[in-house]
Amino acid sequence: MTAANSLVRHDWTPQEVQSLFELPFNDLLFKAQSVHRQYFNPNEVQVSTLLSIKTGACPEDCKYCPQSNRYDTGLEKEKLMEVEKVLQEAAEAKATGATRFCMGAAWRSPKAKDMPYVTAMVKGVKEMGLESCMTLGMLTADQAAELSEAGLDYYNHNLDTSPEFYGEVITTRTYSDRLTTISNVRDAGIKVCSGGIVGMGETVKDRAGLLIQLSNMPQHPESVPINMLVRVEGTPLAQETDLDNFDFIRTIAVARILMPESHVRLSAGREEMNEEMHALAYFAGANSIFYGEKLLTTANPEANKDLQLFDRLGIQPEDREVERCDDGEEDRIREQIQQAQNDKFFYDAAQA
Repeated sequence: MTAANSLVRHDWTPQEVQSLFELPFNDLLFKAQSVHRQYFNPNEVQVSTLLSIKTGACPEDCKYCPQSNRYDTGLEKEKLMEVEKVLQEAAEAKATGATRFCMGAAWRSPKAKDMPYVTAMVKGVKEMGLESCMTLGMLTADQAAELSEAGLDYYNHNLDTSPEFYGEVITTRTYSDRLTTISNVRDAGIKVCSGGIVGMGETVKDRAGLLIQLSNMPQHPESVPINMLVRVEGTPLAQETDLDNFDFIRTIAVARILMPESHVRLSAGREEMNEEMHALAYFAGANSIFYGEKLLTTANPEANKDLQLFDRLGIQPEDREVERCDDGEEDRIREQIQQAQNDKFFYDAAQA
């Protein structure tokens, strides 16, 4: 076992993780950066673009989410997007430097009639040479297998917070439900993207508890998004107190130490972070971002601002190798996309 491999563990204790959070700030960042350099180029950041392919009317009661139909946030419901429109967005994302295209739908879980639409999207995105990612809610084993067969690279399903604090935020889906979906995704051979949200009123112990759940999985998530709560008027957490910026950076650093081989992603909340905080997060071990002006339904820094900061920091977007379909499969995908256009390949998912 190499020295680097010996850092990958699946048996972190609450006491160990709590002690990391309690380290002096500079000591914690030094430790996180030292770990980071053993597994990644410290001057590269993976760039993804996220598109909402179906917005609003979600039946869940997640207190942070403007897409829940239980809260009046002024968000307009939108139909499931046409396949061709999604692929146009993917092409634009690739042209601006994204290497992974993520598609999110506000569902509790996809229905059988949804699956042909989303699998066509996956195949089309893959054909462009982009990595594909989806977040569609809970998945059965059969649905995960269907997405895997279509070529899906990553599936996002966040744990959100610790098991102990979870019931304060969500009651319509259990923690066990989330773990089952992640297990189904992993068993289907799809890479896992799973993280959480900080700033929802949780304690440091809860942040530690979230990271323990993720890092003690049999296989660490390949991507770990750390979201800062975006307070949206009309949601129950709209008046939540701001999380201290240093506490957010500490969470990034501890995630890097606990999951040294994973990409740690800066996700929601970046719009509120200044350049110095971004730079500190990259130093703490964050090496992935969502790129573009919108993150599902909330604002995100403009793409050119990220590139300008990358240039000032000497950071390069990470190159990714993506396996393309063979010629026969490419032809079948094109036929499917054309058929989708001809049939007006969408329905009013908000009413489903």
